[in-house]
This record gives sequence, C-alpha cells and structure tokens, in this order.
Amino acid sequence: MSEAEPHLQFLGGADSVTGSKYLIDAWGTRILVDCGLFQGFKVLRERNRAPFPVPPDSIDAVVLTHAHLDHSGYLPALVRDGFRGPVYATPGTVELCRVMLPDSGYLLEEEARHAASRRWSSHRDPQPLYTSADATRSLERFDAVDFDTARPIGRELEFTFVPAGHILGAAGVRVGVGGRVVHFTGDLGRASDPLMRPPRPLEPASVLITESTYGDRDHPDEDPEAMLGDVVRRVAKRNGVVLIPAFAVGRTETVLLHLSRLRDRGEIPDIPIFLNSPMAVDVAGIYERYPDEHRIAAEEIERMYDLAQNVNTVDDSKLLNLRGGPMIIISAAGMLTGGRILHHLVAYGSDRHNAIVLTGFQAGGTRGSALLGGATSLRIFGEDVPIRAEVVSIDSMSAHADADEIMSWLRAVDEPPEMVYVTHGEAAASDMLRARIKRELHWPVRVPEHLERVRLTAQRQEIAS
Repeated sequence: MSEAEPHLQFLGGADSVTGSKYLIDAWGTRILVDCGLFQGFKVLRERNRAPFPVPPDSIDAVVLTHAHLDHSGYLPALVRDGFRGPVYATPGTVELCRVMLPDSGYLLEEEARHAASRRWSSHRDPQPLYTSADATRSLERFDAVDFDTARPIGRELEFTFVPAGHILGAAGVRVGVGGRVVHFTGDLGRASDPLMRPPRPLEPASVLITESTYGDRDHPDEDPEAMLGDVVRRVAKRNGVVLIPAFAVGRTETVLLHLSRLRDRGEIPDIPIFLNSPMAVDVAGIYERYPDEHRIAAEEIERMYDLAQNVNTVDDSKLLNLRGGPMIIISAAGMLTGGRILHHLVAYGSDRHNAIVLTGFQAGGTRGSALLGGATSLRIFGEDVPIRAEVVSIDSMSAHADADEIMSWLRAVDEPPEMVYVTHGEAAASDMLRARIKRELHWPVRVPEHLERVRLTAQRQEIAS
C-alpha cells in the first residue's frame, strides 16, 4: 500500500478497553485521535513503556474525544518524546485535562517513590512513566475547539466535535478525509444518564469506529440511587465504613448527586461523607461553567458538593484511616489502579463491617475486576491485603452506553456506514457487539487487531499489507 494512500492504524484500544489511540495517515498528514494510557493487565501496561509505534514528531495533531486517562493520559509522554503539534479538544476537555494530567504525573511519581522506599518494585530504581512537570508541559500544546466547528488539518483533512454525553466535554470525532467521513464514537454516553445529556444521534459516515465497553451486556434494570441508599443504611447500622472508588471526573459527581438526593429525602443517615480526591474538588467549578452539557442546575451542583467534607492534604487523608465508622469515603481511582483509595483499602478492606462499592466498569487485570471476581485479597504496595468487607457492584451507575443502547444509537442513522470497526472493549464484549451489528443490522463489521492498518478508500475495508 502506498504510504500516501489514506489509512487508519489502531495503535491502542483494539484489543482492550484502555489505551485508545487511532492514527489517520493521509497525503502526508498524520492525525492521532486519542492518546490514552493502557491500564489493567501487565501485558497491556507494558505497552506504555514501549517505544511509540510511529515517531512522535511525525504526528501533525492530536484530537481528543475526552479527558479520561485511557483516552488522554499518554499525552505527557508523547510530548516529552518529541510531539510538537497542537492537541485539539473541546473547551470542557481542555479544562479537565489541565487538572487531570498533572495529577496523573504526580501520582505516577508518588507510586515510584513509594515503590523505591518500600522496595516492592521488581525494578532496582523504579521511575514514573512521566512526571507532573512533563504533564504541565504537555498542556502548552492544547487548543480548544467548540462543538460543531470544522477545523482543517493539513491537506484535505478536517475534524468536527459532536456531543457524546458520557462526561463533561466528551465528543465524538468526525474526520473528513478527502470527501469521506470517519466517525469515532469516543466513549458513548447514555440517554438516561442522571448527570449528562444524551449523545447526539449518529449521522451518516463512511467508516465508523465504535466503542464496545459494555458490548456484551445491558445495564441491570435497577435504581442505582436506591441500591446506594440500601448499602449506606446497612453499613451505617453496623458502624462501618463505605468505601466508594470513583473516577474523579464523571463518576464522583454522579455518586455525590445520588447521595445528595438521598440525604435530602431523609433516606440515608446523617453520617460524615468525605471526598478524598483533590482533583474531584477542582472539577466542581468546571461543571458550573458548562451548564448546556449536563442536566444539573447550579443550585444542585452546589448542594451536592457541600454534602461532602473535602480532604486536601496527605496528613488529613491518613487521619481518615484512623477515624473509623460510620462514614462514607469517596476517592479515586475508580478501578483501584492507584490513588488514595488504596490506602483506605489497606485500612478498612479487612473488616466485615465495612463495604466497598464499585460504581462502574472494571477493566480486566485491575483490582476492581479482581474484587468483582470474588478475590479475598488484593496485592497493594507489595503486600497481600485481606478483603473481608462486603463488595457491592452498582453497574447501572455506569456512564457508558450498554449493548442495547449502542444498538439503538446505531439504528437511528439514515445510511449505514461502509464499514464498522468495534474497539475499546475486552475481547468478549467487542466480539458480541460485532455479532449483533452483523446479525441485526447486516452491516459490514469486524474487530481490528492491535497495530493493524486498514485502508480508508476501499468500499469494503481490508487489512492493509
């Protein structure tokens, strides 16, 4: 295949639910859609340390669908290693990344320091993937682009952001490639999400790249607010601690919203609620600046953030581990991959009076996934920590569209795409969604492989040689 011929390469997210990276190469211009971290299984995390598949300085621009680290978190390393182009994102995503990326760098540095001091790493001198300084430098590349504003890149290429729901600033990306349209869903939100507005209906596209996080299942038909109220009442009655691992952007706001409404109706006891995530606190004002993207009035945003006591310093965080119940602690990270929640797990996970509430997708290889699988101990900071606390999963609190919701979103389009690629899902989820699209919609569809290249000019897409 000619190097000048437009093609798409799957640099990440093709065989996992993390690490989303899609490279469009056309007429001498390279666009990277998303630049995420691999998370979960070690074989995936090791890809973060491998040389980038193409020279970073050969990429002309990065276009982000949203701010979650599995879509944006590799950017500091890409910039450090030579990328010098613009990073385009919606205004909301730019603001969130200004909080999230330096925080990610700080946590990576903290993890490396902790591993070195406690000697639990297999590396003699553990180093972070990148630093908070690297992350801060990467922010200089950001350029905000509004929804529905076409932005040209190079020759015969342009992109447009369209609302995707999911979290603040989240977008689908429509890339024009010489008269053809390649549509990336990013993470697709839900029509019934209590926090975010629904994704925009799909418009005709030549090629569609869709996520499949929940491609093999539907969210349970249950009221997440009622389930959360039940566990809080149950644990408070036994003077226990409710630990809620939550992504600092999106899930924390949803959890606070539900707790606030439960408290307003008198359906949970008046026990202390601690928000132990400085990043989540910083995000509060950002939601207030983008009222058109979510469903929550300014007064309710203020009320739900006033509900929790903010824990800012490391010392205050440590004191929480000595306090005991009854109380609720909300802290990142949502899949127990790092952050302050791990210290709380060490302190409270072994007590049967306590509960751990998982509120969203848990990628394979993460501690959250292990808990869902019935693990009775977790490896944390080089030690095996027994887990006797009650584990509760509230899957219906997810901000991802489930399989039926994705299929409904696809059916609404007037003209079917020439080809659909199913990505950003674990193997079973991606393949199940592929099978449904083929069986129910009769569209050409396949699950690509990691690093695979495909043509963007053929009527029926084929594997590039």
